[in-house]
Amino acid sequence: MITNINIVYNISIAIFAASLNKKFLRRMTKGILSVGQTFPKFKKSAVVSLEKGKEFYDVSSDELVNEEGRWTVMFWWPKDFTFVCPTEIAEFNKNYGEFRDRNANLIGASTDSEFVHLAWRKNHDDLRDLKFPMLADTSKTLAEDLGILEANEKVAYRATFIIDPQGIVRWVSVNDLNVGRNVKEVIRVLDALQTDELCPCNWEKGKETIKA
Repeated sequence: MITNINIVYNISIAIFAASLNKKFLRRMTKGILSVGQTFPKFKKSAVVSLEKGKEFYDVSSDELVNEEGRWTVMFWWPKDFTFVCPTEIAEFNKNYGEFRDRNANLIGASTDSEFVHLAWRKNHDDLRDLKFPMLADTSKTLAEDLGILEANEKVAYRATFIIDPQGIVRWVSVNDLNVGRNVKEVIRVLDALQTDELCPCNWEKGKETIKA
């Protein structure tokens, strides 16, 4: 009887170890999440306000899938309290109305904690009046699932994802750590994707699309 129990126990341990190893290997070998793939499941704390008692809100992947035709733009930066990052965040905030006019939710994210996000917002003049959530991927699991975690410093690259109302990634852009992105280009690509038509090189909203 004891032998049988030991056999069952050893088999259970082996199955559990194999499942952990598979998950580890999947994260280590897969690349950046690409176009046509489903955005990963997540639930993360985010800073949404400086008002006491209303600072934090949980953002989840459930909000990405909707029947209202609402798109999502999620952009990542490497670290809070740095130099290039606030210029990008401020520019996205300046264009917040452009995204809302296109029925798109804007989410900013990094691997810093929600408390570091809050302290940074309070400390930086350009970040106090942000209109979108600052998501805190403290465990770095989402950045890992997206394939955007820099190998040495374990911070996120400057990655941008455009996600359609079905939760499918439709555009991905990744910059190296020291190069800020062009927010106008993100808006241009969002415009193009929302036409659901053939858009030629340098196409901008209002121009003719290609009729096949």
